[in-house]
Amino acid sequence: MASTTNAVASTTNAVASTTTEANTTRSATPKSPAAKQPLTFRAKLRRQTAIIGRWLHIYLSMASFAIVLFFSITGITLNHADFFSAKEKTNRITGEIPHEWLRPANNAEPAKLEIVERLRSAAKLHGAVSDFRIDDDQIEVSFKAPGYSADAMIDRTSNHYDIIEVRNGFVAVINDLHKGRDAGKVWAGLIDVSAVLLTLVSLTGLLLLFFLYKKRTSGLILAVAGTLLCYLVYLRFVP
Repeated sequence: MASTTNAVASTTNAVASTTTEANTTRSATPKSPAAKQPLTFRAKLRRQTAIIGRWLHIYLSMASFAIVLFFSITGITLNHADFFSAKEKTNRITGEIPHEWLRPANNAEPAKLEIVERLRSAAKLHGAVSDFRIDDDQIEVSFKAPGYSADAMIDRTSNHYDIIEVRNGFVAVINDLHKGRDAGKVWAGLIDVSAVLLTLVSLTGLLLLFFLYKKRTSGLILAVAGTLLCYLVYLRFVP
């Protein structure tokens, strides 16, 4: 009887040992990772759009940083021109122009280039020539630049000129640059480029909002609310 009991106990221990070894082997064997599902074309397109949109938004923002800051500040100074306006400085300058430039032989036209360059060098004028008017007795030449003007009256008989030069200060200069007034074609082109950059920054920012799933709804609500607010202000307060 005792031997039978010992045999049963021995068999039980063997089964337990076998079970323990099996469990140890199972736990030691690493689980094979699930095979990754390939991305669909739609998922790839969404990911690529997000990457490109983020890249454009960051670098366009940096490229247009100075432009945005400039037009933001000048928007304030322009909207409150009376507060920021500085006292203009007016100078009166006189001199003479060679008679042969004013009344060339054979009734030819006055020497415009020579007259303009003499006024620039002698009176230290700058800006572009905005007007050159020729009358029988006198010639009028106007120079314009942002925050600056100079008007010359030249007597074709006495060869004498009288210039009134007006300098309006730094704030007037940046306000005119904001408006593109008397700034030339290159600056006008820069304003166009800045407008394109600001448009792209706004659109890429809106595009990125669609990839922020938790904030997309609230962001779109704010965008619509801001647009409606501007429109309501226009309807209510603009004459």
